[in-house]
Amino acid sequence: MGVLRELSAPFVVLGPSGVAIRTRLKGLTAGDEEVLRLVGAHLGSLACRDLKRRCADGLEHSTDTWAQRKRALTGKSSARWAGSITRATHDQWALSRRAQLAHIQGLEAGVRTIAHRLSLPVGEKGTKRAPGGYRSRQEWFHKTRRLHVLEDRLAAERADREAGRVRVARGGKRLARNRHNLEQAQLTEAGWRQRWEAARWFCQADGESGKRLGNETIRITPDGEVSIKLPAPLAHLANAKHGRYVLAGTVAFRHRGEEWADQVSANRAVAYRIHLDTGRGRWYLTASWTIPPVRTVPLAQARTGGLVGVDTNADHLAAWRLDQHGNPVGDPRRFFFDLDGPAAYRDAQVRHALVRLLHWAKRHGLSVAIEDLDFQAEKTREKHGRRKRFRKLISGMPVSRLRSRLVSMAAELGITIVAVDPAYTSKWGAQHWQKPLTTQHRKTTRHDAAAVAIGRRALGHRIRRRTAPPPAHQSDGQGHRIAQAGPGAQGREESRPRIPGPRTRSVRAGCGAKAGDQCAQHRSGHAAEHGFWQQDSLPLSL
Repeated sequence: MGVLRELSAPFVVLGPSGVAIRTRLKGLTAGDEEVLRLVGAHLGSLACRDLKRRCADGLEHSTDTWAQRKRALTGKSSARWAGSITRATHDQWALSRRAQLAHIQGLEAGVRTIAHRLSLPVGEKGTKRAPGGYRSRQEWFHKTRRLHVLEDRLAAERADREAGRVRVARGGKRLARNRHNLEQAQLTEAGWRQRWEAARWFCQADGESGKRLGNETIRITPDGEVSIKLPAPLAHLANAKHGRYVLAGTVAFRHRGEEWADQVSANRAVAYRIHLDTGRGRWYLTASWTIPPVRTVPLAQARTGGLVGVDTNADHLAAWRLDQHGNPVGDPRRFFFDLDGPAAYRDAQVRHALVRLLHWAKRHGLSVAIEDLDFQAEKTREKHGRRKRFRKLISGMPVSRLRSRLVSMAAELGITIVAVDPAYTSKWGAQHWQKPLTTQHRKTTRHDAAAVAIGRRALGHRIRRRTAPPPAHQSDGQGHRIAQAGPGAQGREESRPRIPGPRTRSVRAGCGAKAGDQCAQHRSGHAAEHGFWQQDSLPLSL
């Protein structure tokens, strides 16, 4: 019997630390759009140069080099614009470093898998925990060549990481590659150029607490008037005092508008970003600010009254309500979404599914239990080999997007999120709950059973269900009962210990330690039923 890995304990997920809302800039004149384009292009060129210098500094970066870069940018824009640019540059560099580390870990996993499979004989069967050898000599030969390719890539990435080199493309690597595949991307050269330039613009400003309306660079009044502090080379375009340009259009935040108004009225920091959606030809403004950390409830309080177990799948969320004892209540619920389409459509589908799920949990006043999924190391073709359909399935699951959306939306509704270890939930759920929960009028799927397993784990109960004892006088014929934990052992999920004896079938009947002791069997009519009795010895003379 294989050894199960240690399961991590359930925990309450922390709430969001910031808020971001977006609205459309309406009523802009041709002059307003031209000014926004000039400001974005000028600051975008400065951001590109600053990112190049930051990448050149590598691991030699310090506060002195940061100050030098900021002074160089201040003369061509302003001190506040320079601060926003350098901060965005540092965030981009740090993100690239994290992506580089993740890529190295993926290459290392691929090299280990190929090396292990190459060391096995061709055609050797694998196990559930380790892959076997390759199917043919031809596949074995191709994998030897791929191993050398991955090792070369891994050596290059390690050298770049040790030297502090990162490779960043402002505007996005995918969009840059589309330039060489315009037909496949369904773009014209002019359309691609417009998208590329808009993606490289920079028009975002960090907020400052204590300043007027929380931001001196991009200022928005409670009435919705938008004004921008123009960079020094574009100061001649100002239409207001102190080198500012006031847009003709106004903005109004439909979502969280009252919270935003409270922020700007109290002169608390609010960051703004203006960008152009080239596909729609519309300008948008995004406002963001930090919020105090949301206080999470204790895990014991989140379990009060039960909760909702949720299983995440590629096209739907399977949910089932459980009471505090871990028993399923009512019928399972499924919240479907479609991930075939553009990014905005996929994001909306995930958001709508979460809205239905959270509103259902809110009506019952329950917390939500979900798996702490992370497929970053599980998507490689070296791990799953020819299982392209399965790789596509797990790659299409919106794990990170769903997790961030769920946490932020649940915090708004006051719903607690409990994360559990995802190990064996689908397997054990189907093994112990799918068949008992299936009725003539209700078909229970494997995903519904997994939702029950997730909920029970979040409640602290073991996944294996409680079963009735065997019929009277037939314990030997019925076999052993399913393992049952004691009242004080809710967290146990390890394998049932095998105790020798006929009931466990580890030792066949008649061969146990008490096989020769018939009195210990308590059979009907045996002397053991009539109390103590001993036969006297016979006289030798008879």
